[in-house]
Amino acid sequence: MPNTKLPKLLHMMERLIAEPSVSSVSAEWDQPNVRVIDLLEDWLHNTGFHTEKLAVPNHPGKFNLVASIGSGPDGLVLAGHTDTVPFDQNRWSSDPFTLTKREGRLYGLGSADMKGFFALVLEAIRDLDLKKLKQPLVILATADEESSMSGARALAAAQTRLGRHALIGEPTGLRPIRMHKGIAMECIRITGQSGHSSNPSLGNNALDGMSIALAEIIQWRNELMQRYQNPLFEIATPTVNLGHIHGGDNPNRICAQCELHIDIRPLPGMDLETLRGELDARLQQRLQHTGLDIARHSLFGGVPAFETPASAAIVQAAESLTGHSAEAVAFGTEGPFLQQLGMDTIIMGPGSIDQAHQPDEYLDMAQINPGVELIRQLIHRFCLN
Repeated sequence: MPNTKLPKLLHMMERLIAEPSVSSVSAEWDQPNVRVIDLLEDWLHNTGFHTEKLAVPNHPGKFNLVASIGSGPDGLVLAGHTDTVPFDQNRWSSDPFTLTKREGRLYGLGSADMKGFFALVLEAIRDLDLKKLKQPLVILATADEESSMSGARALAAAQTRLGRHALIGEPTGLRPIRMHKGIAMECIRITGQSGHSSNPSLGNNALDGMSIALAEIIQWRNELMQRYQNPLFEIATPTVNLGHIHGGDNPNRICAQCELHIDIRPLPGMDLETLRGELDARLQQRLQHTGLDIARHSLFGGVPAFETPASAAIVQAAESLTGHSAEAVAFGTEGPFLQQLGMDTIIMGPGSIDQAHQPDEYLDMAQINPGVELIRQLIHRFCLN
């Protein structure tokens, strides 16, 4: 019998999108996600799930939700994040917090990335007899994926045991993903001595030192691209982007400090801490006789590169059900942190990543029924059969 305690699918999407839950590294944009968590907890509790609402340490107003039903050593985890990116309302054609249907699309902030996924999961379990589960089913909702990934990091740090197989419902057009690049963002600061520009000997120019550092980073980037390649990625090599630089304050003063921000996207098999150590050693060596001080720090903790073996049961099930071979993408997810909890993980969900982080974000309605059926089939395969 259908579960009559669950609202209709579009009503669930409407309610989830109506609750603002922006996460951002900028305090003026950042918001709690607790109201989205409370909605999901209420619906899942009424469906028979045991729910745990977990505060994220040192992040007031941020919560994870773990909802589980059934017992056993394996089971399936259906995971997603409850936060959205910031938005510019002036660039939207409709209210970002009102689910709007037009031309076969559902518009709203988070419709594709990724509140809509939770509505599809709840729809998928509506007609299932959850008393017949042979392995547990877990619904995981996290905080702050779009900024610090503090929710997934907290679960990994606590070594929270969830299941054996995991699906993260990021928008992939319902095509399975088993690999993505990592992300590191680093700040390099060079400090010298200011002085009057008419006499260079009065100071030590940090911009001169940064020009040396830039040349070394570009050389390092070229070497990384030669050493590491994976043809499964559209961009088959790691990338190092020179994203931001600032130094000095006036043309007639010797620059006392210069700061550079870079973005590193490593391939699977490349370790973030090893890369940071390699960069530190090269820059220290190049600048050791300049009299300048150089320091590097990470702008955030970073996201490791992610790979699930092609032989994993969840990968093979997704490929069989969709008819698509698992692919690789450049964007990052919470996949590496779920892997740290012992789960074989794939990324697969409704919608397109091309719509994520954009004004007029939408979910194509043609993805809804296939998405619900795909989730239902995975539950049958890993929890019922």
